[in-house]
Amino acid sequence: MSTHNSFSVAKKDEKGRNIQVVVRCRPFNNAERKSAAHGVIDTVENRKEINVRTGGIGDKAARKTYTFDMVFGPAAKQIDVYKSVVCPILDEVIGGYNCTVFAYGQTGTGKTFTMEGERSPNEEFTWEEDPLAGIIPRTLHQIFEKLSDNGTEFSVKVSLLEIYNEELFDLLSPFPDVTERLQLFDDPRNKRGVIIKGLEEITVHNKNEVYQILERGSAKRKTASTLMNAYSSRSHSVFSVTIHMKEITVDGEELVKIGKLNLVDLAGSENIGRSGAVDKRAREAGNINQSLLTLGRVITALVEKRPHVPYRESKLTRILQDSLGGRTKTSIIATVSPASINLEETLSTLDYANRAKNIMNKPEVNQKLTKRTLIKEYTEEIERLKRDLAATRDKNGVYLSSENYDMAAAISSQEEHITEYTEKISAVEEELKSVIELFEDHKEKLDKCTNDLEEKNQKLQETHRDLQKTKQKLTEEEFIVSELATTEEKLYTTADKLLTTVDASTKDVSGLHAKLERKKKVEEHNSEIQMSFAECMDAMFSQMQNSVEDQHSKHQGMLDSYKTSVDGVHEGGDARQPEGTDKQSRQGAPDGMAWDLLGVV
Repeated sequence: MSTHNSFSVAKKDEKGRNIQVVVRCRPFNNAERKSAAHGVIDTVENRKEINVRTGGIGDKAARKTYTFDMVFGPAAKQIDVYKSVVCPILDEVIGGYNCTVFAYGQTGTGKTFTMEGERSPNEEFTWEEDPLAGIIPRTLHQIFEKLSDNGTEFSVKVSLLEIYNEELFDLLSPFPDVTERLQLFDDPRNKRGVIIKGLEEITVHNKNEVYQILERGSAKRKTASTLMNAYSSRSHSVFSVTIHMKEITVDGEELVKIGKLNLVDLAGSENIGRSGAVDKRAREAGNINQSLLTLGRVITALVEKRPHVPYRESKLTRILQDSLGGRTKTSIIATVSPASINLEETLSTLDYANRAKNIMNKPEVNQKLTKRTLIKEYTEEIERLKRDLAATRDKNGVYLSSENYDMAAAISSQEEHITEYTEKISAVEEELKSVIELFEDHKEKLDKCTNDLEEKNQKLQETHRDLQKTKQKLTEEEFIVSELATTEEKLYTTADKLLTTVDASTKDVSGLHAKLERKKKVEEHNSEIQMSFAECMDAMFSQMQNSVEDQHSKHQGMLDSYKTSVDGVHEGGDARQPEGTDKQSRQGAPDGMAWDLLGVV
């Protein structure tokens, strides 16, 4: 039996929309508590932020902040995640869109618990009441409730595919041989779609069959015990739900509306060393990591808008091709651990999810098929199956008719080659176009650079001439400065000498002033003495004059006396005087007069 991942479309969302990215952080588990790990994750749900402390316990500054479409902390419940993420998508599926939700993260962070959950012991719980139910059972339960409430005729088919070591296995196959590998072909009716030959689609009649189907698939799913989670799967699983809904137009024509939901549970994203897997399981982890690495390269190519996206390098990316950059509405749930021992893987998961939110999809609603078209497709499928059954009854070892077998092999090979060559041609054409544009751009830049170079050379020559002039002027200025420095030095020397001379002169002037002051005082003293001497001389001269006048008076008196005496002598005649008396008188007068004079002097 063949199934198609997508259908023809009638309506496009030309603007496109980014992939919705949601992050869910689980609580600490027992292993993390025993290892004494500390928390490194802080979720801010109202701001849609998740903060990661990349340093130690005491380093509060080292942190990285991521922003996503939604963020759920350790306390978030299963119903909260479902209602916020899947409920809006489910309405789109019922509206005829193809949608995909896949969980990505390290082993043991809650991917499978988020997608599948666990079955509650009380089976009477509804999908809203069961606290342990995951996205898949809740989705199927609500699909039946919504479609039953609408009163429309519908059918629900599910398939469960496992991708293990780059090989495809049908987990809902009715055959006991679980090692039968499925083949993957490109869908000729949709260049981005694929056909998985032999994949069983089971019709689900009511919501009570959901857990039976999940248990049937889980029993066949290949698991390996790792150190991180004893029940962690080392494979990817794709649970697909296809809904056919009948509508009747106003003209009475019956139409079939088709919607499809892919719920993908990816394998653990941790490296081989941290997963604890060894030998064969390590090789399995390597292949799974290889498919996740290819998924990472696809995301990077889509974000950077490269001309070639490596979808064909992995079967996982081929199946998810329409969900990544195609016409499907896609949501990613990234699951992380809050413990410090998983910091490296947590940062890797968050970086992965942060890149993925930049992918742009262009969702398209599936075209509604008429009853006649659907019957024709089923008739062609029945005829093909009849031919295959007839070939099987011939017991010639071929399960297909020779004609169908050869044609299918040729068509498959040719389609693969055509698709591969078409993609290569498109990539080469895009590269050629890019190279031509790059060449023209570089040529234009080269011409511009050449013109700029010529201008720069002219400016360089002018600058060189200016530089020579400046050098010459600088030399002259240096010479002048040197001479000025020499002159200045001489002036400083002369100034020092002058200062020394001035200091000496100042001292001499000060001394001179002191001498003049002393001289002035001496002169004033001498003047005082001179005045005193003058006064004394005046007094003495006055006294002397008085003495002279007195002596003159006395002398005059003596003269008069002598004259009188002389006259008397003459008159007395010859009267004789005693000789002794006359002699004494003549001798006594001069001697007395001399003494008077001496007294005056």
